[in-house]
Amino acid sequence: METTTTGVVLRSQSGFYHVQTSGGRVICQLRGRLKRNRFDSDILAVGDHVDVSLQMDGSGMVEEIHPRVSMLARMDPTPKGIYRQILLANVDQFILIFACTNPPPHLRMLDRFLVIAEKQEIPALIVFNKLDLIGETEAEKLYGYYRMVGYPLLFTSALDGRGLEELKAQITGKLNAFTGPSGVGKSTILNRVQPGLGLAAREVSDATGKGRHTTVVREMYPLQGGGYVVDTPGIKALALWDTEPEELDGYFPEMSPLVQHCAFNDCSHRVEKGCAVRAAVENGSIHPARYESYLKLRFGE
Repeated sequence: METTTTGVVLRSQSGFYHVQTSGGRVICQLRGRLKRNRFDSDILAVGDHVDVSLQMDGSGMVEEIHPRVSMLARMDPTPKGIYRQILLANVDQFILIFACTNPPPHLRMLDRFLVIAEKQEIPALIVFNKLDLIGETEAEKLYGYYRMVGYPLLFTSALDGRGLEELKAQITGKLNAFTGPSGVGKSTILNRVQPGLGLAAREVSDATGKGRHTTVVREMYPLQGGGYVVDTPGIKALALWDTEPEELDGYFPEMSPLVQHCAFNDCSHRVEKGCAVRAAVENGSIHPARYESYLKLRFGE
């Protein structure tokens, strides 16, 4: 007789799903009826909570997918319309890791990731690693304005351990999507947080990124104190093409409340007189680098 249990999807590869249940990990497939008439979106994703029926051979069938609280998704155009690819379901936190220097941080990329987090309503935590190379005073001077915007900000050193206990406390008990460019020390940070964690995540990341015909593997890794970590290399390819230019200011938290005070309803915040956003840049309420990022994202300037 089949028994049914609940679990969370830890790994997805080629139509097989590793589901963590109270009785252990079960390799499952999707019940056929769940696939019917679903051509515009991924049906099941890593992070989904599911009901599973256990088979006599030890495998499982996913019978039901619980409603998602949140998701990290990208919209891809296809000949038949728009397809929503779900990178991760039920995300609690988006961890954006950049280096203080070596390599110099690509702040336009960071701001783009923050727009994505705002649009998909996922809280973001910014981490600047390699603090040992410039010191906390200089790091605060260069990047502290993100804290003024309202984003949680940590400075870490994977080399000497500074900030890592605080990072560990921030991610424990949550489903965390990690991302960042190459060379910033992400794997080293994960290894310092939990031995072996960075290596495991990097192996999946490398496999995913080796070519367009490579089987895509997504996997989340349990944290010893509770919660999960997921490396999300695919986030680097997320485009903003589905974001209308005129809505972009709504995803900059320091600009959004000011838009209603602009003289024109369709203000682009670039040249118009009576622009509240430009006035805030001039009086120092909005950091010039963030304003420049907005212009770059909206107009390619």
